Amino acid sequence: MGCFVSTPKDSGGKRRRPGNIGEVAVFVPGLRIPKPVDFSESLDDHLCKSLVERLSALRTRIVVMAGQEAPTITRTRRRSATQHGGSTLGDLLQALEDYLPVLLGLVKDGSPLQHKVQFTWINQEDESEEVGMYSAWYEVLSVLHLMATLSLSQANLLLLPRTSTDGYLPKVSEESRRSAIDILLKGAGYLDCAVRHVLPQLPPEHRRDLPVDLAEGVLRALCLQALGQSVDIQLGLAIDSTKATLAVKRRLACEMVKYWQQAQDNITNLPLANGWGEKHRFYIKWKYIEAKAAAYYYHGLILDEGNTEKSHGMAVSALQAADEYLKESKRACEAFNTAVPISRTPPLWGTMKYLSEKIPKDTSMKVRINRDLYTYEKIMETAPTLPDFALALKPDEYQLPDVDSSWNHENVNKEQSGNNKD
Repeated sequence: MGCFVSTPKDSGGKRRRPGNIGEVAVFVPGLRIPKPVDFSESLDDHLCKSLVERLSALRTRIVVMAGQEAPTITRTRRRSATQHGGSTLGDLLQALEDYLPVLLGLVKDGSPLQHKVQFTWINQEDESEEVGMYSAWYEVLSVLHLMATLSLSQANLLLLPRTSTDGYLPKVSEESRRSAIDILLKGAGYLDCAVRHVLPQLPPEHRRDLPVDLAEGVLRALCLQALGQSVDIQLGLAIDSTKATLAVKRRLACEMVKYWQQAQDNITNLPLANGWGEKHRFYIKWKYIEAKAAAYYYHGLILDEGNTEKSHGMAVSALQAADEYLKESKRACEAFNTAVPISRTPPLWGTMKYLSEKIPKDTSMKVRINRDLYTYEKIMETAPTLPDFALALKPDEYQLPDVDSSWNHENVNKEQSGNNKD
């Protein structure tokens, strides 16, 4: 029995791609969609009918809901239900959580049942339109990836500015920002579990056949993206706080740089050149540059507090670097938005609204000489090294659930008798 099926990208057009995804605060790769599975054909001789039917019902629910949600996943309006009958992001996430404990019975104690069913998913970032494997661990990995994607989408909706009732500019409430951090850390936890506990269960030949959507580098990059964006929100909250010191803001900004740099390092050598994948690469590049603008700005302010000519000179260099990175980030943002599917940047708020105003102003105040003497290359050559802080934010700890109790007693006995027949 074969273990791997890959369908070329030009084989039938099952993959649905939007042309425009609207406003993006958090990048959400397109949903990988599961294709229907006939569990009875593969498992009727090994499991009792009720358990096979339960597996079928739980997964069919996900197939239907994911298919309904996929066209609307990137719509940026807040919604409580879709036009198809109420499959919200939260409902789909709950359906995946209900399915996982029952699915894990197929891999319990190394059961040979894990190789009996072919699971097929439609990809988004891979050249192959769909990939199918006779591997329940591939299914577990796909489920965790989808759970993480839904978390990113929930965070995106929370972080889109809303018009305030007092008539002022659109903004994101502190409650929404804190909720988004919780959701991002939860999504990072799903991805961290996938990398540390699920990928190692797949044999090398299966790992080589995984679509790029599920490559270790992409999973790690998405995890680091969630952490980097959480720190970005924390920095915005610190900016709004009268109690947060410059040192606290600089540390957060420097940590943000490290998260985005590591995210970029993880996808540098991956073939992310297919629609969503290319846009993903542009997004990480943009956010990495943006983070450097913030870090050099706060580093420059702290250096300027020194009383020596040297510290003042280093402060000027740091602020000039911040100004250049801010300009570069605007170009990177434009490259991201114009990459297909095209997108828009929501109205500035939080960290970048503050910095886009303060960096040019403070830089011009500190630089007393003709700025024409400073080329981009000269500024970057003289920019001081950023401090290296240990990364404080970690993903939420997520553990795979216990195998559902429906796998006990008579169901296990039938599985064993089925194996003896083989």
